[in-house]
Amino acid sequence: MRSILSSFAARLRRDQRGATAVEYGIMVSLIAVVIIVAVTLLGGTLKDTFTQIQCSVSGGAFAASTPAGNATCTPKATP
Repeated sequence: MRSILSSFAARLRRDQRGATAVEYGIMVSLIAVVIIVAVTLLGGTLKDTFTQIQCSVSGGAFAASTPAGNATCTPKATP
């Protein structure tokens, strides 16, 4: 009985599949945290940038973002 348990324990020590899966899980979690932080910090800036691009393409007037983060695009009046 003791030899069965010791051979089982030795196999578990040699098996790296579980450790590798845990390492990949930690890496994916860290990457997700970095993406969430980046989107949170840059979200307003990106929104303003895309609003400005949309105004440039449509020929409207771009108004910079307010402290609330609301950039606006006023369409050009057609005569």
